[in-house]
Amino acid sequence: MTTQTTTTATPPTTLTPHTSSKTNSETPTIPTGPLTAPLNFYSSPTDNSTPYNYVSTPPPTLPQRNFGDFPHATEIQDLRGREDDFKASVHGFAAVQDVSSRASRRTFDDEAAIREIYYPEVDELLLQHTGAKRILLFDHTIRLATPGADRAPVTRVHVDQTAKSAEQRVRFHLPAAEAEEMLKGRVRIINVWRPLNPPIAAYPLAVADSRSVPPEAMVGIEHRYPDRTGETAAVRWTEGQEWWYWSGMKADERLLLQCFDSEDGGARVPHSAFVDPRSGEGVGRESIEVRALVFG
Repeated sequence: MTTQTTTTATPPTTLTPHTSSKTNSETPTIPTGPLTAPLNFYSSPTDNSTPYNYVSTPPPTLPQRNFGDFPHATEIQDLRGREDDFKASVHGFAAVQDVSSRASRRTFDDEAAIREIYYPEVDELLLQHTGAKRILLFDHTIRLATPGADRAPVTRVHVDQTAKSAEQRVRFHLPAAEAEEMLKGRVRIINVWRPLNPPIAAYPLAVADSRSVPPEAMVGIEHRYPDRTGETAAVRWTEGQEWWYWSGMKADERLLLQCFDSEDGGARVPHSAFVDPRSGEGVGRESIEVRALVFG
């Protein structure tokens, strides 16, 4: 098997420690079990125009995005204790435990260290759990639930990729001839998500069973970068959706979030951070997601 890692230019990441009124003697309570919490689903633009979102600062006359939110109280089950029940190729997500890592908390303060230490671990994890022949890591995002953070948890139900943007990704990151050849086989895009300040109590990640979200619930959104336009998917609320979260995620646990699969029924995982009413906003969550093209 061969692997290749490629990265896109991103500004240096500085993780600002969260300040809290809790004393060192206080142990945060980790909520567990099922709950009901509002999730923000898609609401169409009022003028019925094509929905869009600007990744960075929009032009002076335009809003950051032109579509709204539809909050809906949603039952969310706890997958803790049922980790082996879920498969990315079926449900759109998988829960992996007992993952060893050389990365310390300080590793994630340094962009070069993330790529040198953590990226190879993600590469190995995906090869082990997907049966792929090749992994190409193309970027990562660190999210901080702290005031003024550049990238905060996204509290809006979405899928990172669509069929259109998945093909764009392959062509963007590979030479033309190689991209054409890889597109003849199976292509997946999988995010590897982990907490940086575990255990997770505030802003946990909710994931939907792909089989419970019909194709008509998915809405393509123009994802406008300064130099190009990609596409993500927003999600309408529909009856019968099944939602899960992983209570108290630990440092040795990873969520695999499959955003696209060209085969096997095309499982993809709608997901969103949410405020657990039992813990509120709590201590600021810190997390990293690494995105990968998975071939074969």
